[in-house]
Amino acid sequence: MSQFIVPILRKSLRFPSIIPLHVGIRSTHWHLRMAGNREQVGFGMNGNPVYFDSEVYPFAAIRWKEPTPELCCLWEKEKGDWGRLTREEKKELYRASFRQTYAEFMAILPEWKFGTALCCWLFSASLWFIYLTNFIYPEMPDSFCENKRKAQLRRIIDLQQDPVFGICSQWDYEKDNWKKYS
Repeated sequence: MSQFIVPILRKSLRFPSIIPLHVGIRSTHWHLRMAGNREQVGFGMNGNPVYFDSEVYPFAAIRWKEPTPELCCLWEKEKGDWGRLTREEKKELYRASFRQTYAEFMAILPEWKFGTALCCWLFSASLWFIYLTNFIYPEMPDSFCENKRKAQLRRIIDLQQDPVFGICSQWDYEKDNWKKYS
């Protein structure tokens, strides 16, 4: 069945025969719709006819622009002597195939500014916290040290504060230890 559909699909979409339509109509149909009328000029990344700027795959699978009458004239003129092409025509030919130059898509993006600002902010917040804990806030009271907390808990148990639902309900007064539930 697919041996009859593939040639018809190739002719109707005007793609060259290097498109890997033998993989299956459904798997490549989405990529073919995304490519539109753009010419497939290479394998690209993963063999799919999609445009993607990458330093690893510098040549995209399809051209950036769809063919127009002006571009078709330039492509015919390109087949001849390149000395007859003007600088603007050469740039237009390049921009028809690629969205950006290699230097443009490899340029440093301004996202480093956000990362640097975030690091500076976190560093200043930690310095501010250290300053507050060492110089502004008073030291912790004695009731926060381990021995004092144990003594306070023992006093609550001895006074039997809230024996029904509180901490004292968990204390076994006969064994003088915490109750064990199994």
